[in-house]
Amino acid sequence: MKIVKEFREFAMRGNVIDLAVGVIIGGAFGKIVTSLVNDIIMPPIGMILGGVNFKDLKISLDPSYSGDPATEPLIRYGQFINVMLDFLIVAFCIFLLVKGINALRRLKEKEEPKAEAAPTEKDCPYCLSKVPIKASRCKHCTSQLEETPANA
Repeated sequence: MKIVKEFREFAMRGNVIDLAVGVIIGGAFGKIVTSLVNDIIMPPIGMILGGVNFKDLKISLDPSYSGDPATEPLIRYGQFINVMLDFLIVAFCIFLLVKGINALRRLKEKEEPKAEAAPTEKDCPYCLSKVPIKASRCKHCTSQLEETPANA
């Protein structure tokens, strides 16, 4: 029962849920891009190139093969062209998405003024070395330092 409880805690973390949603949306987006390439982009390109169907472009590795056509050894370079175009479109969309997210982050950082951190060191008036602000004695020259509001 302990392992079930641990798994439930793991699966309900925000990052795991976000990742699952991202994978599902990514899979759906991949199907859309595949349809875009196969059904909208490649037919006009094939028509311009003389009625070529890229899915049918292949090189037979054994021209004398007379067996089952489904098991014929082929290099399907037309299908490879389709898959490469799918990849380039998805990669370009992800690039644009990341670029947009980074632009929003930079915009947010510009809008939020950064608060200056309180000083953590002060100068020793005798040897001019940096010492921690709460120090009562300089670690370099061992001089007694004045009491400051930070020390009090």
